[in-house]
Amino acid sequence: MSDLTDTVSEFLRLKKLAVVGASRNRAKYGNAVYRHLRRRGYTVYAVNPKAQEVEGDPAYPDLRSLPESVDGVVFVVPPQQTERSLREARELGIRYAWMQPGAESEEALRYCQENGIRAVAGPCILVVG
Repeated sequence: MSDLTDTVSEFLRLKKLAVVGASRNRAKYGNAVYRHLRRRGYTVYAVNPKAQEVEGDPAYPDLRSLPESVDGVVFVVPPQQTERSLREARELGIRYAWMQPGAESEEALRYCQENGIRAVAGPCILVVG
């Protein structure tokens, strides 16, 4: 099995996830990803500093504000926001990141590799998971 395939499998076995970029707008990918994960049975937290709630659930301004630790983070934000939130994830001991298409950058991938964060970049979690 390839490293990416292994990481995808490991990520999909996690139980508690945060979606950085979860949106109130049902037409946006951040909302679709959030709903998809919730339907699949994950404990999922919406991270959006501009929202009070997403799909009737509380939204949090950042990863530090979550009510409990999570196992992994799905990023549905521009690359610069992904890079900032990855630093926060590392500080919190989160070891899995899934960067949706458009959320990844070379810097973010390098940061994950240098800091022991297992990262998925390329495939969409809506298709794979």
